[in-house]
Amino acid sequence: MRIRDRPVDSFLAGLPEQFRAGMSALGALISGIYANQPRVMWEGVFWGGTEQSIIGYGDLYQPRPKGEVVHWFAVGLALQKEHISIYVNAAKDRKYLGQVYGSRLGKVKIGAASIGFKNLSALDMDVLKGMLIEAKTLTD
Repeated sequence: MRIRDRPVDSFLAGLPEQFRAGMSALGALISGIYANQPRVMWEGVFWGGTEQSIIGYGDLYQPRPKGEVVHWFAVGLALQKEHISIYVNAAKDRKYLGQVYGSRLGKVKIGAASIGFKNLSALDMDVLKGMLIEAKTLTD
């Protein structure tokens, strides 16, 4: 996966109608919190081997066990086949924030750094906003 020179707004405009408004609203929320931070398209083969397009917000440089440093996004937003995913790459007490906040986020599926849901009505937006603000603090 790597940064592509594809305009985020064009990507959002091309989404299926049933997801466009929700993805745009989430994008606006994340952009507001990550103001003055990069907002770029990450595209390519994601872990698990699937081709993905993820809107990345902020920059994160993570050291790996073998010593190399990997450039990644702090928060990512992606549309899957039938759900939306938010990737939060910030951790607190050795747990990803999605895992810390998961039980309060609403009707969501929590992975390591991912939060999956069908639509915005499944999310507690106030809890999500608080989590994203904490993520910004932890990744600055």
